[in-house]
Amino acid sequence: MIMDATTRPPTWKVLLAFATIYFVWGSTFLAIRVGVREVPPFLLAGLRFLIAGLVLYGWLRLRGTPSPTGREWAGASFLAVLIFVLDYGLLFWAERTVPSGIAAVMLATIPVFMAMGEIIVLRTQKMTWRLALALLMGLGGVAVLVGRGAGMGAAVVSPVGAGALIIAALSWSVAASLSRKMPLPAEKAMSSGAQMLAGGVLLLFAAALLGEFRGFHWQGVSTGAWLALAYLTVAGSILGFTAYVWLIHHESPTKVGTYAYVNPVVAVFVGYFFGGEALGARTIAGTLLVLVSVVVITAMPKKKPKNSLFMNSPQPSVNPE
Repeated sequence: MIMDATTRPPTWKVLLAFATIYFVWGSTFLAIRVGVREVPPFLLAGLRFLIAGLVLYGWLRLRGTPSPTGREWAGASFLAVLIFVLDYGLLFWAERTVPSGIAAVMLATIPVFMAMGEIIVLRTQKMTWRLALALLMGLGGVAVLVGRGAGMGAAVVSPVGAGALIIAALSWSVAASLSRKMPLPAEKAMSSGAQMLAGGVLLLFAAALLGEFRGFHWQGVSTGAWLALAYLTVAGSILGFTAYVWLIHHESPTKVGTYAYVNPVVAVFVGYFFGGEALGARTIAGTLLVLVSVVVITAMPKKKPKNSLFMNSPQPSVNPE
């Protein structure tokens, strides 16, 4: 949608929307870490996306947006397994042991895995020296974060948690490629709402299979954990998504996609200042390597436009928290 000068919204609205996707999405990683200290991870994620999906789906239906067809629900549910159960579910699970800022940085490697898939599997991208260097920097950044080399200051990341985050990033990358051929609602907002709704249901089903309901006492959850869930649902999913969709209609995808570079930095500093997480040479070096890699990869011209996933995204495909 092309906007001319006469239809451009006030500058303050644009800045507010960017601030929302930059800082709210970046801060959700710490909110996840706060929540999973008391609520089982798949249960917490399921509640977040079930509530957000119901709100978004119900709002769109009230506005007259058609409900997805049976085939579209099937496509949304399939993607929900990859995006919500594997990607978000593993992110929530990993944040029990991995600092929120580092989790955000590791998920920023999604474009790295997408580029590797296009080169090795889809063969839609050719390897160049520039791309090879970017890929090595991205993988090197992950190695710095999880490696045990001396002289890097902060403690290394839990290898199990790091492995879960790598699987999460791979899962999102696969979903981003498959979404091009999946039957999904033409309306982007309804497609996202359907995927969130299906994802919430599937996450709660996974929580039941994993036994997260057994021995869990709702009355034992602190106010802080409930506030974290409310923040993730209202600010992270509902307000963040609304700001994202609004921006997509008023600004270029390239500008909107810059949140992919900002979110990990915000997450690192929010975790440091408000979560008491370490900010040593290891975290700084790994973050810089990953972000430079992502900037280079996402700036490279694409042969064809991709269908957007959950919001989402991403343009430079990174989890919009």
